[in-house]
Amino acid sequence: MTNPMIDGMRADSARRRERVLKAIDTAVKAGGDITVSGLARAARVDRTFLYRHPDLLERVHVAASTPVEDGRMAAVSRTSLQTDLVNALEANKRLNTRVRQLEKRLSSQLGESVWAESGLGAPVDIDQLQRRIALLEQELAGKRGELDERTEELEAARAANRELTRSLNHRP
Repeated sequence: MTNPMIDGMRADSARRRERVLKAIDTAVKAGGDITVSGLARAARVDRTFLYRHPDLLERVHVAASTPVEDGRMAAVSRTSLQTDLVNALEANKRLNTRVRQLEKRLSSQLGESVWAESGLGAPVDIDQLQRRIALLEQELAGKRGELDERTEELEAARAANRELTRSLNHRP
């Protein structure tokens, strides 16, 4: 003895399964984007119906990842789109890093330029100034040497003068 209510529920479930399978076939032939929501709408069933039937859900995923052929342009698979998205995100990260580096460099160069133009910064030709400092230090060393020689000569002359003055003062 069968329960008519259970038989009715089974028949309804079978009709919905058939509508889902027809919707999958139609979507595959049309070559459009295949999603659970889209197929549920086309088959006039709730999305939970597809999630409660793993075999139907698996068919949806297989149909979504299978490219369309037969002379038409192949549809892009979900996996390839996800891969493209990951690659685009990585490229975006690299470009953002490069932009930050360039902004930092530009900021530094503009800062140096403003500093130099304001007169507060170091002169532009530091090498020339360093060469000039080295030359002046050499001249200073030479002049110190000359000064030391002249100081010795002066001391010697003073000593000679003292001796002469002493000898002149001690003569009878």
